[in-house]
Amino acid sequence: MSSTDNTRTSAQQPVGTLRSWLGEADRVLVAAGAGLSAAAGFDYGDAERFKELLPALHRLGLRSRYLLGVPLPADMMWGYWAVHINDIRHGPGPNTLYRRLRSLVGDRDHWVMTSNVDALFARNGFAADHVFSPQGDYGRLQCTVPCTRETWPSKPYFDRILAVYDRESGRVTDRAALPRCPRCGAAAFPNVRVGPEFVDDAYLPAGQRLGSWLDRAPADSRLLVLEIGAGFNTPGVIRKPMENLVRHTPRARLVRVNPDHPDVPADLGDRALSVPFGAGPFLEALAPWQP
Repeated sequence: MSSTDNTRTSAQQPVGTLRSWLGEADRVLVAAGAGLSAAAGFDYGDAERFKELLPALHRLGLRSRYLLGVPLPADMMWGYWAVHINDIRHGPGPNTLYRRLRSLVGDRDHWVMTSNVDALFARNGFAADHVFSPQGDYGRLQCTVPCTRETWPSKPYFDRILAVYDRESGRVTDRAALPRCPRCGAAAFPNVRVGPEFVDDAYLPAGQRLGSWLDRAPADSRLLVLEIGAGFNTPGVIRKPMENLVRHTPRARLVRVNPDHPDVPADLGDRALSVPFGAGPFLEALAPWQP
């Protein structure tokens, strides 16, 4: 039996518990971190995929998509952003893993909270107005000052960059294509949380609606928090808030799916289920999906 088969067999063990908890739940909150998108094929640390997408940067000795703070010239940095974001945010077609997750949730009353900025939930069957992404969205750009709270769709900018991008050198050959704020002329940047200049206005209403959804729950309702791939890179965004939510919500339960950090707080007792496996084999066992 292969290691993959062993993983799938082992992943079957908590399947029965989760199915039972899903059947008893009135509401489901899906909470996702980077591990879910990595399992779906968008692993920022995948050196082979990095080499395939960005060969010029690979020749410089870079090996992952985590390039914030790397001192690249603007024409190379925007070449990276355009290729990376076009791949993870604007790529066509459904994603099987996210579709499996959507199938698992079914017609239950649900919300999503995610630290991911790739919009894979909304692109794979989840209602966009029920997805809270407090870290932003690669689908938009903002002013770096910022001189305005307005943001702009990123795809037209990246389409212009890719039209003048030289794959072999990793450079944008026409600097006029580099995005700038249309109001003040300052440099633009993806509308994601990297510092105090982050413009989060577009995401706050979803957070408020999610809070209202949680507050409106009847006292006897059962909330299931299904947390997938949330580790310790940004534990204050998903992991810790989900623990606290379950801790302070009577009859709520937490399922934590994480191959590296599956531990659940001891004080949650039998209201928490640790699933020490990757999202792929676990969701495959739970929710078959045919395209």
